[in-house]
Amino acid sequence: TMLDQPEPRSLAERRNEATREAIVESAWSLSRSHGLTGWSMRQLADAVGVKAPTLYAYFAAKGAIYDVMFQQSYEDLDSSGDAAQYLATYSAREAFKLAAHSFFAFCVEDPSRYQLMFQRTIPGFEPSEQAYAASMRSYERFAEQLASVSVTEPGHLDLWTAMISGLTSQQISNDPGGDRWQRLVDAAVDLFCDHVGIPPEGEPTPCPPASNTCHSP
Repeated sequence: TMLDQPEPRSLAERRNEATREAIVESAWSLSRSHGLTGWSMRQLADAVGVKAPTLYAYFAAKGAIYDVMFQQSYEDLDSSGDAAQYLATYSAREAFKLAAHSFFAFCVEDPSRYQLMFQRTIPGFEPSEQAYAASMRSYERFAEQLASVSVTEPGHLDLWTAMISGLTSQQISNDPGGDRWQRLVDAAVDLFCDHVGIPPEGEPTPCPPASNTCHSP
């Protein structure tokens, strides 16, 4: 009904949002070309086409721009492939291999984004509560996916994140544009699955209690 429709935004609100988006996009562009810490607010203003003081009408400080970029990164990760979409079709082991490759590809396609998400590259930067919540949603969702195949030990989730982020970091640092560490993803996932008790492909996946999410070959 008409009562259910949100009020249309004013022209000023739309322009304000468009300018904020342009600032963030320009910050990403500068980060990719100069590094996350390699650009100044004056350079950002030049890239956007405004005077430097104008930026502070939209963001209180440079850290606030990083904060939006951080949250945006995890929202983008959420929209990329994860184990949940694969578990409905594939065995658990194959689903986690596909999820690992999807995560790997997401990270290596944008090293600056990877550094912002997973490394303390920016001195003194701490994400806001809202931005950090976006990262935790991603973490908790994957924990639920592991739990759906009876992998519930917190240490197992830590092992997975260390394993996949380690391979990704090696690829970005030592073979950018190549596949040296990408070729190890399947073997690493097999080692992980062997360790936590996810059966080889072709064998039924164990169900957690009162669960309907287990899979047969």
